[in-house]
Amino acid sequence: MSGFLAGLCVAVLPLLAAGFWLGRRTVRPENLGGLGTPVEHATFETLHTASLAAPPLRAGLTGETARKSARRLRTLLGTDALCLTDQDTVLAWDGLGEHHRTEIMERLGSPLETGRGEAFRLKCDEPDCSLRWAVVAPLTVDDRVHGALVACAPRESAVLVRAAGEVARWVSVQLELADLDQSRTRLIEAEIKALRAQISPHFIFNSLAVIASFVRTDPERARELLLEFADFTRYSFRRHGDFTTLADELHAIDHYLALVRARFGDRLSVTLQIAPEVLPVALPFLCLQPLVENAVKHGLEGKTDKSHISITAQDAGAEALVVIEDNGTGMDPDRLRRILAGEVRPSGGIGLSNVDDRLRQVYGDRYGLVIETAVGAGMKITARLPKYQPGVHSAGPLPRE
Repeated sequence: MSGFLAGLCVAVLPLLAAGFWLGRRTVRPENLGGLGTPVEHATFETLHTASLAAPPLRAGLTGETARKSARRLRTLLGTDALCLTDQDTVLAWDGLGEHHRTEIMERLGSPLETGRGEAFRLKCDEPDCSLRWAVVAPLTVDDRVHGALVACAPRESAVLVRAAGEVARWVSVQLELADLDQSRTRLIEAEIKALRAQISPHFIFNSLAVIASFVRTDPERARELLLEFADFTRYSFRRHGDFTTLADELHAIDHYLALVRARFGDRLSVTLQIAPEVLPVALPFLCLQPLVENAVKHGLEGKTDKSHISITAQDAGAEALVVIEDNGTGMDPDRLRRILAGEVRPSGGIGLSNVDDRLRQVYGDRYGLVIETAVGAGMKITARLPKYQPGVHSAGPLPRE
């Protein structure tokens, strides 16, 4: 879908450039600024103006985003006035003749209902108003009309009708991309909720049972474990921010491992090797903890001898390299491939596919998990985290209660 939308944008923008040039028709050579011919200059101006109008529209169609983009859109069309509406009201008006707001909304019934453009003559008793004609182009997303772009001019123009339609289609593409962004955000939020819901009930029950076992024999130990449990659950169920820092995620993992070691004692050993310079790196919330829980599960499951888990975080130039390795039972590589592809559900706990999907959504397909495993050979999971990614910012430290 995103590839189709990008292609549509590429196809529409040259048409916008042509409309911009035809609407203005004359460009003084002395104002070209070394950009070449008038057509080349008009194309550059159109692309630049479109790039300035796009960011507000990527946040959806609201009063604020309409106000920020209306002036740029009017520049694209070279018209005397332009307004953006939703289904009920004029969200923003730029240019002359704002007193036509009510008349235009009264005439939008058919275009908003049918999704078809329309042009009509304006009625005006104002002697100083030059607007006599309005062109309506609906804004549609997934065959639903969200509002309309209305261009007003002193006279009827076939060029304006075509250009307004092209600009409206370009705006509709931006609104559809905004809708996709919102859907992506909702998906990430749903996946975080799924991760929280999948935190093993057995882990919670066993942790509380271990704490209870120390209450009489070692009250101070029981108190320490209870604090570890409280800090871990508070982090896991926090409600602010989609991203955290590597330092905070590792801190939560430390609480989790303290509870696991209290239960299994000498059967589990853990080593950590963390480069201080990667601690501030931002990453998706609850991204590494499920990988450690997976290592604990497969490291201890079906084994009577000691298990070992190593966690390393290294500086790798523009990236942080996090490796989680266990010497447990491992997994059949073909079964792992099918789990990551969503073809097979994991046997229990938090699936690796959830974390893999979230990393790919945030950073791109190049940053999925790299997993090396075989039956009886343990498992090694590598996660590469860019030190900087647009839109990825930690919400800050967890507030203390």
